[in-house]
Amino acid sequence: MSVTSGASPPLPQSDVYWMRRALELAQAAGADNEVPVGAVVVCDQELLGEGRNSPIALSDPSAHAEILALRAAARKMSNYRLPESTLYVTLEPCIMCAGAIVHARVQRVVYGTGDPRAGAAGGAFELLGDQRLNHRPSVHAGVLAQDCGDLLRAFFQERR
Repeated sequence: MSVTSGASPPLPQSDVYWMRRALELAQAAGADNEVPVGAVVVCDQELLGEGRNSPIALSDPSAHAEILALRAAARKMSNYRLPESTLYVTLEPCIMCAGAIVHARVQRVVYGTGDPRAGAAGGAFELLGDQRLNHRPSVHAGVLAQDCGDLLRAFFQERR
């Protein structure tokens, strides 16, 4: 797996565009008192699925933004495999979401801010790049990292 920073080379405009959509979803989650994380699944610049954190609203511990976006994309494609897709998410995926990403055969993961406590793309764990797995997506970290991080920090600051 190759993890690259959002600092250089310049970001593709499509990465910024789709991360902004993920940020809109994250803001909506935060407005509903869910941890503000949003995700979209895209293939050939077509939106396949999107999700925002909803474990409280859905009474479902698996209702993370990534899982909901992957489920919607799989339904749209009538296939649980999404081999040429990119998942954009505002926060580094956790272990559960990383497992779903691997099983869905997502080609590329682009995330905003890292999660040193629970991230599974190099933050706390390195699941997405684990050589023992039969599929390893490429990972691009740090796209709109400041915006994504600010949204999370403000959410948790408000609750302290």
